[in-house]
Amino acid sequence: MTTPAMAVLRSFFPTAEIVVVANPLVAELFSPHPDCDRVIIYDKKGQHRGIRGRLQLCRKLRQEHFDLAILFQNAMEAAIISRLAGIPRRAGYTTDGRGLLLNYRVPVGESERRLHHTDYYLNLLLSLGIAAAKAPLRLFTTEDELLWAQEKLAQNSRWTAINPGASYGSAKRWLPERFAAVADRLHEKCRQNIVLIGGPGERDIGRDIEKMMVHQPLNLIGKTSVREMTAILAGCSLVITNDSGPMHVAAALNIPLVAIFGPTDHTTTSPMTVKARIIRKNTPCAPCLLRQCPKEHQCMQEVTAEEVFQAAVELLDVPR
Repeated sequence: MTTPAMAVLRSFFPTAEIVVVANPLVAELFSPHPDCDRVIIYDKKGQHRGIRGRLQLCRKLRQEHFDLAILFQNAMEAAIISRLAGIPRRAGYTTDGRGLLLNYRVPVGESERRLHHTDYYLNLLLSLGIAAAKAPLRLFTTEDELLWAQEKLAQNSRWTAINPGASYGSAKRWLPERFAAVADRLHEKCRQNIVLIGGPGERDIGRDIEKMMVHQPLNLIGKTSVREMTAILAGCSLVITNDSGPMHVAAALNIPLVAIFGPTDHTTTSPMTVKARIIRKNTPCAPCLLRQCPKEHQCMQEVTAEEVFQAAVELLDVPR
């Protein structure tokens, strides 16, 4: 969701070198990317773990002699790192009590908190006097990656990707048996082949869905890198997903998608594309923003397989 803001930066600073500092998974999305010259990986679970690891990163950044750090991330940690890295201009929202570490400060009021995340990042730049025409979400896949995906997905076939996981927590996940039911109906009624996508921590969910399905899916959960997953999505006609990272990847690739929302706020994290259908219920407790549901998961229980299937058919533009 930062990619429209990155496009603004590229337009405003056309001759600058733009470097993204990101965790290993996010770094893959920008390796390569047209609005980023290179990526520095920040691996807080590996070589940058603990205080010694953070200081190692700061030394690395100091050696780069950056002129400006724009902190899209809200956390105090980002401000501390950019300050210790000796970057002379440090800009960001004054969240998490970090205002004293910034010298270009943008306050956060209620109006900013209600913005969609994409607009939240653009508003940061606008408040700093950095403006350009708004761009859509944008990701990039190489020819080699697309050829690899074509080998995985049988050519002359239509594919729907099912993304049943969500890294934020189990409360964001729709029921596996309903994903399976929708997948089988799409295969039977719309001649869609089914590919399951997701990260290593979602393998169990994938196996459950695979067992419940009548028609065998291609289960790639935990078997692809982020860039390989992106290439797989680029070869699909449709994506059915929880509110998650792959949802935004599909939106950036302009792939039609059905997004199922439960405890999260669709007004701030919905997919930024006209090709999306959002399925959600106005339950009394939603959006609660909790990682695990303390009740009976009502917001997800009330979303039926039938309404998700009908939304999918509408996007596929086939007879119901």
